[in-house]
Amino acid sequence: MITISAFEWVPDFAQGQVRDLRARWALEEAGLPYRSRLLAQGDQDKPEYRAIQPFGQVPIFEENGFTLFETGAIVLHIGQRSETLLPHDPAARSHATQWLIAALNSIEPFVMDVARIDLFYKDQEWAKLRRPGAVEFAHRRLGGLSKALGEKLYLDGDRFTAGDLMMTTVLRIMPELTNEHANLAALVKRCTARPAFQRAYDAQMGDFKQAA
Repeated sequence: MITISAFEWVPDFAQGQVRDLRARWALEEAGLPYRSRLLAQGDQDKPEYRAIQPFGQVPIFEENGFTLFETGAIVLHIGQRSETLLPHDPAARSHATQWLIAALNSIEPFVMDVARIDLFYKDQEWAKLRRPGAVEFAHRRLGGLSKALGEKLYLDGDRFTAGDLMMTTVLRIMPELTNEHANLAALVKRCTARPAFQRAYDAQMGDFKQAA
């Protein structure tokens, strides 16, 4: 049985956003059963956890003694068992991988820059000075993504892949930024309407409710 580590508690603003959602969603798309391994506060800093995840983050993917961390690596690993996530066609598979990496490298750092300011530092003077520039740069990246998507249903055309999965989880971080780009907002709506996303989201929220 596949196990995904997850926190049993996070603040309300983070619920439904924690990155184990990415792994859960990929597993749901692939039709692979899994269970969650819930971490109490401080468990992520225990030596046995850090031995597997050196940064104390979630999720860890575990299956039959094999372990993996980092959501990009986990989704790609799951995708090897799912035509939905990683098409068999070599070019389409490479494009799906390209968009997954773009989500993590070219979009997420700049969206998170704004999110960190708003969530943790908004009352500090340096943050007030920094925010307009951070928002402008985030929109520059989102504008490039919007232009690349154009009128397509998904990032590589008319089929959903792991690239869309990862990009959607990134675009959900700051809806107020995403919603200024109509086709990106539509992509998020389209992808999160998938039954596999709904099951993954409900599973994460259900774990929080059960641990409360």
